[in-house]
Amino acid sequence: MLTKQAHAAVAGCVNPGDRVIDATVGNGHDCLFLAQCVAPSGRVLGFDVQPAALQATAQRLQAAGLSEIVELTQLGHEQMAQRVRDDWVGQVSAVMFNLGYLPGSDKSVVTRATTTLPALDQGLGLLRHGGLLSLMVYHGHPGAAQEAAAIEHWVARLGAHFRVTRHKSAGPTLLLVRANV
Repeated sequence: MLTKQAHAAVAGCVNPGDRVIDATVGNGHDCLFLAQCVAPSGRVLGFDVQPAALQATAQRLQAAGLSEIVELTQLGHEQMAQRVRDDWVGQVSAVMFNLGYLPGSDKSVVTRATTTLPALDQGLGLLRHGGLLSLMVYHGHPGAAQEAAAIEHWVARLGAHFRVTRHKSAGPTLLLVRANV
């Protein structure tokens, strides 16, 4: 399963006390995972445009006793740089993206290349040396083919300072972008 591969890759570059970002919190599974990785003294910033996603994530974090180290923000991932404090720039260990739509919710609210590409650029700019951007690209939502093609074009433009690993499945594709390698 690609989610396990994404989590294993992120766990390999994140330590307790680190700063991490969940760019698309959804139902909170990645956000909880990130909080567990950086606890007890690390910090997680989570972004989502949907109140239902933020509420589900907050409940999941509270049940795990990790809500104190997570800050959830109702903003699109393309606005990440506006919310991240200056002292986080170049200090983030991992940024996770799960593209598509919020499972169990309104499937017309989807990620799009017009917001995802700026968010990817912002995420890369926040990573520390050796940091990781994990990008789960789903293909089943309206506009998914265009978003996936735009992401592939974005990946092709990355310079030699980044190493990209692709994991494909019958469903989503996982892209792992390692910074400053």
